[in-house]
Amino acid sequence: MSGDVSSRVLGPDPTVGSWVAVGQADCPGADSAVRVELGGVPVCLARSGGVVHALFDECSHGRVPLSEGTVDGGFMECWWHGSRFDLDTGIPAGPPATGAVAVYPVRVTAGGIEVAVPGTRTGGARG
Repeated sequence: MSGDVSSRVLGPDPTVGSWVAVGQADCPGADSAVRVELGGVPVCLARSGGVVHALFDECSHGRVPLSEGTVDGGFMECWWHGSRFDLDTGIPAGPPATGAVAVYPVRVTAGGIEVAVPGTRTGGARG
């Protein structure tokens, strides 16, 4: 992976938020997810197919943490009712969820993984 923001990552314009360090380049592990909080915003950091993604860590249907679910083939699956969210777009693949979740820009640098979430300030993540 390069250190540049991938053009395929959808989400808010990174200029509205600061880049925040969220972990080492190898975290989360392959096809897994972890929860971090950035400026009070819960973020699900997920790795699928070697690519790191960041999305709002709350299912739009069941209001439970997506990071407690499973990563499978480019989707984050909610553990409660099985809603599946596209990691690139945040759009659900089908019911029961009908609303998308926000996705955030991610970049991998020599120092690790960074995420830009609107309204956050430069600093470390809690998680």
